[in-house]
Amino acid sequence: MKNKFIYFSAALAVMLFVSCKNEVQNSDAESAQKEYIGKEIGTDHDAEIDKLISQMTLEEKIGMLHGNSMFANAGVKRLGIPELKMADGPLGVREEISRDNWAPAGWTNDFATYYPAGGALAATWNAEMAHTFGTSLGEELRARDKDMLLSPAINMVRTPLGGRTYEYMSEDPFLNKKIAVPLIVGLQEKDVMACVKHFAANNQETNRDYVDVQIDERTLREIYLPAFEASVKEAKAYSIMGAYNKFRGEYLCENDYMLNKILRDEWGFKGIVVSDWAAVHSTAKSLKNGLDIEMGTPKPFNEFFLADKLIAAVKSGEVSEKEIDLHVKRILRVLFQVKAMGGGERTKGSIATEAHYQDAYKIAAEAVVLLKNENNALPLKLDGVKSIAVIGNNATKKNALGGFGAGVKTKREITPLEGLKNRLPSSIKINYAEGYLERYDEKNKGNLGNITSNGPVTIDQLDPAKVQEAVEAAKNSDVAIIFAGSNRDYETEASDRRDLHLPFGQEELIQKVLAVNPKTIVVFVAGAPFEIENISKKSQAVVWSWFNGSEGGNALADVLLGKVNPSGKLPWTMPKAIMDSPAHATNSFPGGKTVNYAEGILIGYRWFDTKNIAPLYPFGYGLSYTTFGFENAKADKTDYAQNETISVSVEVKNTGKEDGKEVVQLYASKSGSKITRAAQELKGFSKVLVKAGSSQTVTIKVPVKELAYYDVTAKKWTVEPGKYTLKVGNSSRDIKKEIPVTIK
Repeated sequence: MKNKFIYFSAALAVMLFVSCKNEVQNSDAESAQKEYIGKEIGTDHDAEIDKLISQMTLEEKIGMLHGNSMFANAGVKRLGIPELKMADGPLGVREEISRDNWAPAGWTNDFATYYPAGGALAATWNAEMAHTFGTSLGEELRARDKDMLLSPAINMVRTPLGGRTYEYMSEDPFLNKKIAVPLIVGLQEKDVMACVKHFAANNQETNRDYVDVQIDERTLREIYLPAFEASVKEAKAYSIMGAYNKFRGEYLCENDYMLNKILRDEWGFKGIVVSDWAAVHSTAKSLKNGLDIEMGTPKPFNEFFLADKLIAAVKSGEVSEKEIDLHVKRILRVLFQVKAMGGGERTKGSIATEAHYQDAYKIAAEAVVLLKNENNALPLKLDGVKSIAVIGNNATKKNALGGFGAGVKTKREITPLEGLKNRLPSSIKINYAEGYLERYDEKNKGNLGNITSNGPVTIDQLDPAKVQEAVEAAKNSDVAIIFAGSNRDYETEASDRRDLHLPFGQEELIQKVLAVNPKTIVVFVAGAPFEIENISKKSQAVVWSWFNGSEGGNALADVLLGKVNPSGKLPWTMPKAIMDSPAHATNSFPGGKTVNYAEGILIGYRWFDTKNIAPLYPFGYGLSYTTFGFENAKADKTDYAQNETISVSVEVKNTGKEDGKEVVQLYASKSGSKITRAAQELKGFSKVLVKAGSSQTVTIKVPVKELAYYDVTAKKWTVEPGKYTLKVGNSSRDIKKEIPVTIK
């Protein structure tokens, strides 16, 4: 969503929140196999809807097809038709905005829970957490009397540099859909519409207003559409947001192929299509090609393409009133569906409650990824420890607000420093040093949000006094923890990053601290990959956290101190260098007026695995404080028909001394294929809690149709018969067992 203001984090009230190990670890986490099925939009009220439409004037009907305020269309008061009230909210419900501009409305009752970002949610590899995210956020929206959440954003992470990588979920379409579907189902269970965005092929911020994306049909179907298709067919999403960019020469908010032929005709979508803000470029064409509601800024609402211009188009005969009625009927159907009309007990909701902070904590705790842990440096052993140096601007940086995207006004955002203060015994002295300053080149800072630029320009020279303070703190402490990485002013909607270097001189600072205290833990707080190979080599322990919500600092402290055993896995590949990533290796990012996805189906780990390029940390990777063995991996049969489901079971044994959760990942390979394929593709996963010294049998079901490729000539999904190898492991590069099967 376009914003005209940069929101800067404010120091917010801090509240102590205690949780214990068991609350996180004893939930039933074998969740990826549970099916989440949404509720179809009903037609029970059609007679009532038709009657309402017959009583409406042309102006009233058209008032429903465009924004009448920043976040609502027009209702028809005399007929009891309410406005459709929308809210931004990838991280939680956005504060109330003025009706006719981006300025905050100044309410005192619109504080909300700050939830972990999409990347963090995907890093849990836990569909149950996604469902919790949906229901919890749905209750907050209802407490604010909203009908629609402008989320989730499920575009693919095509490049590590993408400004919205923190918000998008994954580089893998299967993981994407398995997290998106339960989130949408949970949200809509609370009588709130999900508005799934940005449909589609919206994978960069650079030139996003006009870039023409060229993707071959097989790649489109296999990589960029599966999560959207599952959102429609399985989750029954009530609304979809059209993207800014063009696709094959046509803007996506007036793209007949995408909005009519695929979305409605093929997938059977019955909901409404809402434009991204100011993403509409025509009147009759937009309407005819599938758009239902035009939202936007900053011109007067009556000047929108679907406002006065549409009234004129109907009066001139260019658009029929029957066409208008079709779109109005769709909108009324979803209003009835979420009980905004027609009576029925609608969810009342609650906001910023202790229960919701606990939901945010659970997600945050499962999202933290342990990347390296040499000599069991973690969890921190506090025996004999009298002092800990806490270093880095990110130890105190707040991320609920910031950048150009939608943030959250919250009363609680526990920073890493506060989390450690909450959790460490009072006998341990914390020596805090800021270490590096978050600074931008003021001449270039204005480019932030100018989407033809490539991200903010940082000042990477360290301040000598700050460095000295950090080095002294590290030298005079038993242990040092550096909080490095990024923030939401640097990683932001409306601009992509320029490169993968750590901003603000952080790498130099980390090297200096490591030189004086080898007992240094490096914790990254960021939403997207960075070049961290040198740091990773020299550090004993490396932890990856995220823009991780109201309870992020407490969750992080609990992981560092061992109250929580980390179980997060990377939802994308961490490359050693940007040129190893497919969009960059093929020189096809960001393009100019046109961008051609030259890597085709080889996005993310598919590229690295197929081209034998070693990543720094692979897709699906994450360590634990315990160790796991995989035994007796087998399929229920050796041969399968096209309409059957493969059932793979594996015994997961906890061979260490701590209870922990492991993610069993199942990849499929087809050798000797007549078509080009990736070396392997994720086709199933399951997260399971295993007590120390015991075992759990995990069963992953893979419908044979999941092995299909899109046959462009036949225009259908086709399962190629022959031999397949099912690979069971705990990352894309750590395969423990291989199981051959034959598809007839």
